[in-house]
Amino acid sequence: MNFLLVLLGIIVLLIFIIIGIYNRLVALRQTCNQAWSDIEVQLKQRQDLVPQLVNTVKGYAKHEKETLNEVIQARQAAVSAGSPNTQAVAEGMLSQALGKLFALAEAYPDLKANENFLQLQDQLSDVENKIAASRRFYNNAVQEYNTAREQFPANLVAGPFNFGPREFFESLEGREALESPVEVQF
Repeated sequence: MNFLLVLLGIIVLLIFIIIGIYNRLVALRQTCNQAWSDIEVQLKQRQDLVPQLVNTVKGYAKHEKETLNEVIQARQAAVSAGSPNTQAVAEGMLSQALGKLFALAEAYPDLKANENFLQLQDQLSDVENKIAASRRFYNNAVQEYNTAREQFPANLVAGPFNFGPREFFESLEGREALESPVEVQF
C-alpha cells in the first residue's frame, strides 16, 4: 500500500512538473508573439512614412526617378514580407533605398530646407530607433524561448506539444553592410 502511495505521489509530481514546463513555454511563446507584434507596428509606421517622403522628394528631384522607384519597390517588398527572415531582408533593402534617398536630398538644398521633408526625416529617424529597440526586445524573447525549449526536461515537453523554434529578426546582409556608407551616383 505504501508503495502505491509513493508511486501515485511521484506520478502527481511529474504531472505538475510537466504542467509547469508547458505553461512556461506558453508564456515565453506569447512574449515572442507580443514582441513580434511590436516590431510589426513600428515597421508599419515606417512603411507609412515612406510614400509621404517620396512624394515630398518628387517635387524637387523629378529626374531622379530610379532612386524613387527603388524606394517604392523596397517598401512594397517590406509590406508583403512574412517571416522574420524575409522581413529582415526586405527591411534591409528598404533601409538601403532610404539611405540613397537621403543622400540624394543632400544634392538639393531646397529639399534639405523643406520643413515637411525635415519633419518626415525626423519621424523616420524616431521610428528607426523604435524598431531597433523592438528588435532587441524580440530577439531577446526569442533567445529566451529557444533556450527554454531546448533545455532538459523542457525539450521532452516541447516536441510533443509543437513548441517549434523561433527565428531571430536579423539583417541578413551582416553588420559590415549596414555600417558601410551608401553609394549614390548622379
